[in-house]
Amino acid sequence: MRKTVFGLMIIVLFCMEGFAQKEEDCLKVDASISPRYLSRGQEGKVVLKIKLAEGITIDPQPSFVIECDPSYELIFPKNFFTASDLEIEIKEETGEEYLNLEEPIEIPFTVSLEAKRGNHSFEGRIKYFAFSKQEGWCLKSTAKFAASFYTRSTRIKKK
Repeated sequence: MRKTVFGLMIIVLFCMEGFAQKEEDCLKVDASISPRYLSRGQEGKVVLKIKLAEGITIDPQPSFVIECDPSYELIFPKNFFTASDLEIEIKEETGEEYLNLEEPIEIPFTVSLEAKRGNHSFEGRIKYFAFSKQEGWCLKSTAKFAASFYTRSTRIKKK
């Protein structure tokens, strides 16, 4: 009896490891801040380049959400953004809708007037539903991202 239970546990662990591998390989995010060197009051953007594994699509529904962690240095219009907020194109193929993530995603921000001079980092996450039509599975997951930037002590004067 113990051998049977132990054998089943080993099988379950191997299956879970394979599932975790699928989760890690679905979506990779390369994040950057443009421009990299910013002055107080200056406008900039977070640029997210998303790379999907072969055969994977990201479903626009129920949700595709980009969340921004609170930052003292950067002021965003809101804390999270949906695919429709960012005007990400929805494509359709054989009756299936998916997000077109070939182009970089840009999220605007303004540097706080009280931002401290120096190097800073910005973090966030993307919540998504990935689908593999070939393998017949779907997965709800989260991908984290981070980018660094430098804040100068100068201020941008508004016109």
